[in-house]
Amino acid sequence: MLSLYALLDALLDIFQQQPAMRTFPLRGIFQSLKLIASIFIGLLIISTLIGKSPLLLLSGLGAMTAVLMLVFKDPILGLVAGIQLSANDMLSVGDWLEMSKYGADGAVIDIGLTTVKVQNWDNTITTVPTYALISDSFKNWRGMSESGGRRIKRSLLIDSSSVRFLNEDDLHRLQRASLLAPYLDAKAQELSRYKSERQLDLSSPVNGRRLTNLGTFRAYLDAFLKDHPRIHQQMTLMVRQLEPTPNGIPMEIYAFTNTTRWVEYEGIQGDIFDHVFAVLPEFDLRAHQAPTGYDMRSLGRTAAADAGQDNIRRAG
Repeated sequence: MLSLYALLDALLDIFQQQPAMRTFPLRGIFQSLKLIASIFIGLLIISTLIGKSPLLLLSGLGAMTAVLMLVFKDPILGLVAGIQLSANDMLSVGDWLEMSKYGADGAVIDIGLTTVKVQNWDNTITTVPTYALISDSFKNWRGMSESGGRRIKRSLLIDSSSVRFLNEDDLHRLQRASLLAPYLDAKAQELSRYKSERQLDLSSPVNGRRLTNLGTFRAYLDAFLKDHPRIHQQMTLMVRQLEPTPNGIPMEIYAFTNTTRWVEYEGIQGDIFDHVFAVLPEFDLRAHQAPTGYDMRSLGRTAAADAGQDNIRRAG
């Protein structure tokens, strides 16, 4: 039995070095073979000690089938689950597995007969029952890694009171932005044709169509992302305005980076939103945020200063 164990361990090491075999639950299969061999050799030992034929013991195992199924429930379920995971290509060693029910979020380092070991990103190890990967749902990030792009899906909240129409001075100022110039030229021609066809009275702001700072900002973000060297241009790319909320108007960036490395991805995402927040004042827009202690103190100082000026005027 020990010689068989050594042979199986050697075969497992050899097979694990083959790229084509990495998707198979090899460790679970070899552990099943060891379990079967242990039971068979155990029967041989018992038959030798009692002086009976091993076939006699095997015939008596039929009555113990229910007990054996109960004792070896987890190994049997794990073996079946491992075969299903391999046959459906659902999980392999090295995949990024996320299973919040068991607190697993990291790379799969081992797929055994009864457990799957996951090394979380904080270097802790989480063990998940193998059969749980069949009975419960989990997220495998392998598709993201193989696609070559990782999604950015984040929104910023715009203060709705800062949304307005653009005037001529705004258009002249924004025209200097190279990314906005084509959009503004195309919109100017479109609106000019619209006005000439409708013969509208443009003295009222509600007549006709006009450019807004929010719509122009959305067009700028779209052009900015299409010109960004670290954004994947062959994947979905859009800037969309979501339904307004009590906290402002969400402007969402939906795009993919051209890298899946976590550190690089976070750096690219951070650089993009650093630029987005910095460029907001150019469009006379404000980001919405809840009042802070600094805001309250500033308001108190302003109110105190106004009260002092009123007292001075009354005294005068």
